[in-house]
Amino acid sequence: MSQRLRNKDRSAPASVILRVVPGNPTRARLILAGSWFDAAIGRSGLARKRGEGDGITPRGAFACLYGFYRRGRRARPVSRLAFRPSRGDEGWCDAPSHPAYNCKVRLPFAASHETLWREDRLYDALIVIDYNVTRRQRGAGSAIFLHIAREKNAPTEGCIALTPKDFDRLCRHLGRGTRIVTL
Repeated sequence: MSQRLRNKDRSAPASVILRVVPGNPTRARLILAGSWFDAAIGRSGLARKRGEGDGITPRGAFACLYGFYRRGRRARPVSRLAFRPSRGDEGWCDAPSHPAYNCKVRLPFAASHETLWREDRLYDALIVIDYNVTRRQRGAGSAIFLHIAREKNAPTEGCIALTPKDFDRLCRHLGRGTRIVTL
C-alpha cells in the first residue's frame, strides 16, 4: 500500500530512496518526496552484488535510463522518462561470457537471456536502471530492472518490483537522470 504523493513539482526528482522494511529482507519502500511505495526486492535481500544469479538487489545509486511497456496489455506509462513499446522478438542477455552481456538483444538468441515478453506480466512495464549497463562488468549481474511485482509482492531475482498501480504512480515523477538510491 502506498502513501499519497503530494509533490506538485513538474521536474523529475533527483532521487528516489529505497529502504528495506525492518524484519523483512525481501520487502522495501521506495520513498519519494515524503511519500512511499511498497516494493519487492531480491530473494537474497539488499547488499553488494556478488555476481550473476545471486538474487541480490544491489546497493548504490542508479540512474533511471529508459523504459519498455507491452502494448496491448498496458498503456504507455505517463512519465518524463522515455518509454517505448517492447516487441516479441526482444530479450536481455544474461550470459556473462557473451559480448552482448547485460544488453537488449534480438530473439532468437543463442546465449542465455531473458525474454521481455513474459507470460507472467512482470515485464509488461519496466524501467532499465543503470546497474552494470553503461559500464558493464561481465558477471557482475544483469537485467536489474524496476518492474511489475508478482502476486503478494513476492521476492524478485534482484530487481525492484511494484504493483501495477504504484508503478504507474511512481513513473509520473521520474525522468532521465532520476536516481534510485538503495540504502
